[in-house]
Amino acid sequence: MTAQSVSLVTGASRGIGRAIAIELARLGHVVLVNYHTRRDAADEVVETIHAAGGHAVCVQGDVARHADRERLIARAIECGGRLDVLVNNAGITSPGRKDLLAATEEGWDQVFATNLKGPFFLAQLAARRMIADIAAGTIESGKIINISSISSYALSTDRADYCMAKAGMAAMTGLLAARLADERITVFEICPGVIATDMTEAAQHKYDKLLADGLAPLRRWGTPEDVAQAVGVIVSGAFPYSTGERINVDGGFHIRRL
Repeated sequence: MTAQSVSLVTGASRGIGRAIAIELARLGHVVLVNYHTRRDAADEVVETIHAAGGHAVCVQGDVARHADRERLIARAIECGGRLDVLVNNAGITSPGRKDLLAATEEGWDQVFATNLKGPFFLAQLAARRMIADIAAGTIESGKIINISSISSYALSTDRADYCMAKAGMAAMTGLLAARLADERITVFEICPGVIATDMTEAAQHKYDKLLADGLAPLRRWGTPEDVAQAVGVIVSGAFPYSTGERINVDGGFHIRRL
């Protein structure tokens, strides 16, 4: 059994998840790099971590599937004998970005399964394991970090399912934080703003202009590393008297201005 902390990062083969996995490895964690379909990209993340002297392993799994969620937790225990941190990062955008009057049940089910149902039940499994590890003295405390979005409150009518799922994640964070406080597990929500990833690449020109015009007070794109650093600060124990907290990594987008 390793004395190193063990972190599971879902959707870690690219973008924000990739940066989070690399940051947690830099902090000395054994990192499980979860991917759904892109094994090649996940392998590259693991190789990057190993080259820097860290420890990581790939683990395939679709967070929307019950059996895969159970396998992710089992693999974490197999690799490190414990589970200290879960980062619920995996998510998909709204299929086809349909107007809400044209949205389909199939798209709704797909988005909610991946962006809300999956993270909730994975957090449930992770919490149960953390409670057992704390009782056994294997770990002192646990952390669950949910990567949400400014879309949880900044609405897009062509992504109704995505916005509602992310809003649900905010409620989920509070619920988990309240339930798990006595178990020595703290829960946080991180809301990224406009982040430069392959998911936002198609809208680059749109956001270039919006950011230049002051969409966010800090007039630049966010980076995956900006989000990863926020995760690193939480995991480092910098907020010992906080739980259920939302941390905006959005360049100040959330500030109401006239």
